[in-house]
Amino acid sequence: MTNLGAIFLPQNPPERLPAVARAAEEAGLEQLWLWEDCFLNSGIAAAAAALAGTERLKVGIGLMPVPFRNVALAAMEIATLHRLFGDRAIAGIGHGVQDWMGQVGARAASPLTLLREYTVALKSLLRGDEVTTDGRYVHLDAVKLDWPPAPPARVLIGATGPKSLRLAGELADGTILTSATSPAGVTEALAHIQPGEDHEVVVFMAATTGPGAAEALERGKFAGDWGVAGDAATIAAGVEELARAGATTVVLQPVPGNDITPEDFVRFVAREVRPLVN
Repeated sequence: MTNLGAIFLPQNPPERLPAVARAAEEAGLEQLWLWEDCFLNSGIAAAAAALAGTERLKVGIGLMPVPFRNVALAAMEIATLHRLFGDRAIAGIGHGVQDWMGQVGARAASPLTLLREYTVALKSLLRGDEVTTDGRYVHLDAVKLDWPPAPPARVLIGATGPKSLRLAGELADGTILTSATSPAGVTEALAHIQPGEDHEVVVFMAATTGPGAAEALERGKFAGDWGVAGDAATIAAGVEELARAGATTVVLQPVPGNDITPEDFVRFVAREVRPLVN
């Protein structure tokens, strides 16, 4: 069965998140995803708040930009979330938006090299290994977590280009694809990822419902998004298209400016779309 989730957009104020997370859990939603877009919500802090206020809901961070955080700090934060909340915490990492990385003085000359070094070190730390490495970007001297998660936390990579997709397939436990990814785009991405049996493929999908849904989608979706507007059956059909193309999890992304509240959106996904998705 395809996993189904919804996104809490960081354009919403952080103090709104606990109520949305509770609404999602009460409605039976499987996953709530957060973005760490600059300079809006912190992924780790927001995820901790959502997880602490719920008991069953899985919370994904899609994604944490690796230039932003020393890899040892990222490992500590992810490990802490998993020690507190188990596999309900889903960690996604990626290059980040390069213009934003430049704004904070963290833009890498070779984002792919950084992501490779970072992922290898992060997964080793989360396994409880002592890590010493002196790469182009990642430098660790006998670093070992005192409280690694057991079992080790899974790490997903957000990727778009062929080289990043291949890296995700090689090193990560899953790949996150943006809402610009159509069903054909999922098929194309999988050719680069070449996923193993346990590799997760998470795809964001712009979705909106209610009066004037089609107009709202065109007006509010992000550039290049592949989205679906309409009733629950229409949106479920879009989810099924992505699943047939190879998505294991589809996460519905509301469009900014639509009249539906974040609470009502997660309820709609859980109560009306979920029953129609295999």
